[in-house]
Amino acid sequence: MIAPRRFLPSISSLLALEAVERLGTATAAAEELSLTHSAVSRQMKALEEQIGVTLFRREGKGLALTQAGSDYAASVRGYLQDLARASLKIRAGGERQSLNLAVLPAFGTHWLLPRLKAFAADNPEITVNLSTRLRPFDVLREPFDAAIHFGGQDWQGVDYQALTREEMIPAAAVPGLVAPADLLGLPLLHLESRPGAWEDWFARHDTPAERLRGMLFDQFTQMAEAAALGLGVALLPRFLAEAEFARGRLHPLADHYTPVEGAYWLVWPQLRPVSPALARLRAALMASGGAAGR
Repeated sequence: MIAPRRFLPSISSLLALEAVERLGTATAAAEELSLTHSAVSRQMKALEEQIGVTLFRREGKGLALTQAGSDYAASVRGYLQDLARASLKIRAGGERQSLNLAVLPAFGTHWLLPRLKAFAADNPEITVNLSTRLRPFDVLREPFDAAIHFGGQDWQGVDYQALTREEMIPAAAVPGLVAPADLLGLPLLHLESRPGAWEDWFARHDTPAERLRGMLFDQFTQMAEAAALGLGVALLPRFLAEAEFARGRLHPLADHYTPVEGAYWLVWPQLRPVSPALARLRAALMASGGAAGR
């Protein structure tokens, strides 16, 4: 149920508040909004009267927001951004069905997008929108139909469909196979969301390794770029390593990929009905062999 009208200010007054807070003056806000200074002042005054809280004070010929006004403007900015995104999505999709996915950036780029190309060709009536998320989130509070998750089946409130297992390989800018023990003498690059990844890889090659230190990254693509620039050795998943090897920017330092703990999953909220568009995507990913391993 939508809140009573008295709690729903006009868009124009919210735009005025947000612009004044962001730009610092009503004059600058008026210029950005193509309004007069007095028009912005009236919008602010009307908003203040509707809310019933002092949102601004006059300083000479200008306006200054109170703390309540600044806090409200911050909340309003998020609302306006959400409204703009919703409008953009419906405009981009037109009459087609929309499917909103939260994806891991490197996996989305190198594994999912090639499969979405075929899906889009077979399903022209469906528009797939992608947004990056690096960690699990509350699936009922964000407007996603599904998400890509790495790890185990440890995300509460979702159903799972397996996509692919994880396989890793060390890669660097200079070609040449290197024994696992010899890697310990090289600078090793680490991923923030995969603590212990190198230790696990060395353990699977019967090579003791402790207290490994090196540069830390929050995305695989940044780590691969650093490796390509000669800053160290990156431990990369197959989908990204193959792309980098094909470009010739990186080279494998081992002769095979090593399976490690964790897999990629398509997940969706248990408490929401599965949309026809999501059902079509699930079937397409299953038919493409996504759940078969690689």
